[in-house]
Amino acid sequence: MPTEDKPEVADATKAAAENPYTQHHVVQKGDTLSKIAREYYGDAMLYPKIFEANRDILTDPNKIKPGQRLRIP
Repeated sequence: MPTEDKPEVADATKAAAENPYTQHHVVQKGDTLSKIAREYYGDAMLYPKIFEANRDILTDPNKIKPGQRLRIP
């Protein structure tokens, strides 16, 4: 679903992209959003924060693929 259909998603994605403190993570085999959240935030339950910042490329938080470059707000 394109982000143009959901202005709040587009706004969150744009804000994450424009934040100078945003980091990036390239998904490796075996990664999950929970594992990535634990690595960057110290709390696996913060995975929705990563999902929301990447709604332009992710449609399901359980379906990430190796090689994807995710924004870590």
